[in-house]
Amino acid sequence: TPGLNEAVASLLLDVNAQKANFNPQEIANLLWATAKLVDNGQERTPQLQEAVAVLLPQVNPEKANFKPQEIANLLWAMAKLGELIELDVLTSTFKTLVDQISGNPQFSQQAILMSLWGVMVCCARLSLVPNTNKGNVLEKHMDDLFTRLKNTSPDNEEDQHTIAMAASWLGRPCPFVPHYHAIVSKRQSDFRNQLQSCIPSLRIEEEKSLNSLSPVDLLLPDHNMVIEVQGPSHYVGGDFNTRNG
Repeated sequence: TPGLNEAVASLLLDVNAQKANFNPQEIANLLWATAKLVDNGQERTPQLQEAVAVLLPQVNPEKANFKPQEIANLLWAMAKLGELIELDVLTSTFKTLVDQISGNPQFSQQAILMSLWGVMVCCARLSLVPNTNKGNVLEKHMDDLFTRLKNTSPDNEEDQHTIAMAASWLGRPCPFVPHYHAIVSKRQSDFRNQLQSCIPSLRIEEEKSLNSLSPVDLLLPDHNMVIEVQGPSHYVGGDFNTRNG
């Protein structure tokens, strides 16, 4: 609502004004809240970007003072904020925080899952950069986090999908068969029908899960080919411009 947007805008301005007074818990809470706003469609205003830019430099100096859940929240938040955070800043901050996770027995299963998802997002962004091996250290942490989950089989589908993605990335067996909801969009259906009408003999499978990962839109098994129809859901706000984290 306009009232909510106005309140958020006012509070974001206060973040810059109060930046010297935040303790570690408040830094973690603010970045988490900012990421939740973005995740729920909040416009990426200059005030929001400025608040993120003000808070991020305060993470490294306080690295030893964050509680386990706060570290997990920070990793999740920075991953969700996506391209609002430059890759070099994201990578260095991630490496600082994941070092605090190693060997810490206080991390709950949920904190490990949040951290695992965040590390995967960072590795995925690094994988798009040519001739880089910066992801090696983070991949080791991904492996450690995956191992700490042991043979976990969570009821939450989103957590199942996170574990399945990590297993695929690491080349490890998934400890369970994850459940996925098959959603066929009109774009996908229209494209499939057009393709089939052009090549009637073509075998097409829809919503096929490969290697325990999320289903692909269309699979052409005779050609070892996958087609993913990029609809509005692949972008922030459905604007076909801004990519999702």
